Amino acid sequence: MNRTEKEQTVAQLVDVLKTANAVFVTDFKGLRVDQLSDLRRKIGGTGAKYQVAKNTLIKRAAQGTAVEKVFDLLAGNNALSTTDTDPVPLAKVLVEFAKANEKFVVKGGVLENKPVTPQQIKAIADLPSREVLLATLLGTMNAVPTGFVRVLAALPQGLMTALSAIRDQKESNGE
Repeated sequence: MNRTEKEQTVAQLVDVLKTANAVFVTDFKGLRVDQLSDLRRKIGGTGAKYQVAKNTLIKRAAQGTAVEKVFDLLAGNNALSTTDTDPVPLAKVLVEFAKANEKFVVKGGVLENKPVTPQQIKAIADLPSREVLLATLLGTMNAVPTGFVRVLAALPQGLMTALSAIRDQKESNGE
């Protein structure tokens, strides 16, 4: 890699790291090219990016960003998985791929400017999707007024049932 290629790589990484709200560091040592291609395709399907770069270039590009907090993870072969949208789909892809390929390791990362451990990334991957969480929240919020309306509707209905029973009783007594 010559100097201009390194500068281009650093500039590209700077742009990606400044806009990313989630950056996960992974170790891909021992994976075949077809496995990495499969991983890139799955990550691309979530709208995220997967980039392999030298640790020195990553460190240079990460200066002044939250990724500085995880410089200790940058040893050996590393790749960055980044997203500027919902991090849950990316975390799911990484964790599922790590389960299927024991040589692939999720080392940690940064989520919304805070360092995260591999265990926290796994917990993020276990979360339901954003749409499911919003539907659950909406259902919960909708349940309170619905229950209140049912209680209010039950009062007049109970009164009508009691009056109807009194009327039936009087009719059967001949009154």
